[in-house]
Amino acid sequence: MFTVEQIESAHGKVKSGADFPNYIQEIKKLGVVSFETWVCDSHTKYFGKNGFQTKSKPKYDNLKITDISNKDQFGEYLNIHQKGETDYFTFCNHCAETGIEKWNVNLEKMTCTYYDKAGNEILVENVPTV
Repeated sequence: MFTVEQIESAHGKVKSGADFPNYIQEIKKLGVVSFETWVCDSHTKYFGKNGFQTKSKPKYDNLKITDISNKDQFGEYLNIHQKGETDYFTFCNHCAETGIEKWNVNLEKMTCTYYDKAGNEILVENVPTV
């Protein structure tokens, strides 16, 4: 199965949201079927086949997630991030500011779902392919 080190090596190539599709393809080849990233500190749980899972350590000190989500503002931030105009940490700050607590990427369905603190789906998008 895959290791956090392999995934982090692939993630190290990501400089902006524009690099995300290549990253997804690389970790999919490793055997990742889904992952869940928590905005508060960017720790991530990775899931593979047959119940395999592993998780990463926090990447930064805790961010405060706003209690009330703002879907429209989040959508604007996501759009500029996907164009490559912001880095990962800036995007995480924007998520916290707009009430996004976590996201889940399903590599079988090729979707990314963003959730608020109450567990509500705020946005579901298709993961672009390369």
